[in-house]
Amino acid sequence: MVHDAPIPRRNGEALVQVICAGICNTDLEIAKGYAAFQGTLGHEFVGRVVESPDGSLEGRRVVGEINAGCGHCKLCAGGDSRHCVERTVLGIKGRDGAFAEFLSLPSRNLIEVPDSVSDEAAVFIEPLAAAFGILEQVEINGSHDVALIGDGKLAHLIALVLAQTNCALTIIGKHKEKLERAKAFCPHALQIETHAPGQDFKGRFDVAIDATGSPSGLATALDVVKPRGTVVLKTTHHGVTAVDTSQIVVNEIRIVGSRCGRFGPAIDLLSTGDRALRTLITGRFPLDAGLLAFEEASASESMKVILKVA
Repeated sequence: MVHDAPIPRRNGEALVQVICAGICNTDLEIAKGYAAFQGTLGHEFVGRVVESPDGSLEGRRVVGEINAGCGHCKLCAGGDSRHCVERTVLGIKGRDGAFAEFLSLPSRNLIEVPDSVSDEAAVFIEPLAAAFGILEQVEINGSHDVALIGDGKLAHLIALVLAQTNCALTIIGKHKEKLERAKAFCPHALQIETHAPGQDFKGRFDVAIDATGSPSGLATALDVVKPRGTVVLKTTHHGVTAVDTSQIVVNEIRIVGSRCGRFGPAIDLLSTGDRALRTLITGRFPLDAGLLAFEEASASESMKVILKVA
């Protein structure tokens, strides 16, 4: 639903005017009921600071860490609010998001965007950081065979990140056009292979990453990973996933949940060039056409859909 809403001022926080925002699969799943969130969606954004307790931020173009912690627990004091028990999450948990003209976040969550990164490319900083988050949790280098299951927009970003590791990467997906796009997206990653499901990869990979946003992704990952390998779960979906845990026990599989990552590596990568990311944008809509934008984003052939707000 598109309607007028009050400006979301929160005591002691910065007010940001949204320039662009991206629709991701999490937004689509929340619209179906995932996370039981009520409010304004959207967490991938770039905007300009209108008001801030830190006056030096005013007028600056920024992106924002989406997890707003309490500010005083051990995690927050250590500079990592991603798992603060009292956190709110932009457009996901307890905090209105970026599909609006304005949003509110603590100043400590805001990060200035370099001039070399365009507005549309800056929308990718949050999901690209999430892709880099895998490398915070799992060692991946040139000696590893890695399966990336999924061929959507997040999978493309993960492929871009994994290309930095020189691993042997195989992308398993359902859409021929998207698989071909993925190969062209990382031309410098010479070891990339792309395949549709069905080829026998049983027990081949050191690491299998589920980026499907589908209940079937975990089963595929467990099937293709080696004994004592690692499965990374990178996406969420509305509903419950059934899994045969005996396969995990017998093959001694390590399962890692992976959500948000640090913004620094994503910004550093984009600062060297963002042309490839712009090829992932398949739709641009004004904010008042948000419902049409969601329909476009839900289409199987779509990649990133952008809301042009300001």
